[in-house]
Amino acid sequence: MAQPYDAVLVVSFGGPEGPADVLPFLQNVLRGKNVPEARMLEVARHYEHFGGVSPLNAQNRQLIAALGQVLSERGPRLPVYWGNRNWHPLLADTLAQMANDGIRRALGLFTSAYSSYSSCRQYRENIERAQQHVGPTAPEVDKLRAFFNHPGFIEPMIERVRAAIEQVSPSRRAAAKVIYTAHSIPLTMADRCRYADQLAEAAGLVSAGLGLSDYTIAYQSRSGPPDQPWLEPDILDAIRTLHTTGKKSDIVIVPIGFLSDHVEILYDLDVEARRLCDELGINMVRAATVGSHPGFVEMIRELIQERLGTAQPRWLGTFGPSHDVCPADCCLPGPVRPR
Repeated sequence: MAQPYDAVLVVSFGGPEGPADVLPFLQNVLRGKNVPEARMLEVARHYEHFGGVSPLNAQNRQLIAALGQVLSERGPRLPVYWGNRNWHPLLADTLAQMANDGIRRALGLFTSAYSSYSSCRQYRENIERAQQHVGPTAPEVDKLRAFFNHPGFIEPMIERVRAAIEQVSPSRRAAAKVIYTAHSIPLTMADRCRYADQLAEAAGLVSAGLGLSDYTIAYQSRSGPPDQPWLEPDILDAIRTLHTTGKKSDIVIVPIGFLSDHVEILYDLDVEARRLCDELGINMVRAATVGSHPGFVEMIRELIQERLGTAQPRWLGTFGPSHDVCPADCCLPGPVRPR
């Protein structure tokens, strides 16, 4: 019997490959959003710290290469394509190439473990617009399910956090505070999805795997106008609160909301949060993201097998596996809250 799918499409955010790309990239990101120009220019300066190059692209290439190798060696033997929302390779160009290659139906891996408008529904809308651009030959794309509670995500994250905790002096290790971070989103968006609940579940599963009870969740990278409420606390505020009330000498920051160590991790945590910790006399250790960990790559293969009907869903915790097909009202941007 022929396989119902003939390719895998990795769908990601995109990032600049050099200084000349930074402002056009950010303009793509912020088009149609109520974000002050000053904030855009501030973020542009973040990229200047890294030569105007986002490490996200190289990390996606590493993940795609690892996934391609696993699929080639262990099956199912599907080619892996890559398309971005905001920068090259753009989704429309990738879908056009897939159509030229004879691809008719693909499974889409979105590079986020969680459900929200920005991390799920908006990508589906991006794919629909790209399909319209390509025309009737554009391949169908079915999204792989969210994997925030899949053992192939949780277990590698346990390894990452354990390695970070082990960088703390043994005599102080038991008292170290673990802070999980994720990208903040507007409350109007958070109200219409399970993003915050899924983050709490993932953080709880990782902590349980390490025997941790002293941990918290904070957010980073908010970009909206100051009068718009977003998920809180901000990571810098969380650090200040710990310093004031907890007198913690060691903090382990775990960016569990992200899959790779891109600019928002390198700047918001490795620059800004570390600078604040240095000012407060706190020893900060930052855990790595899951990246292209072999267990995570194998998880992607499992998700593909699920959709092909050759593997049963696996999950940890109480939420169960996420849906394969998103309901019509899933992860809406949300109504405007009264002020």
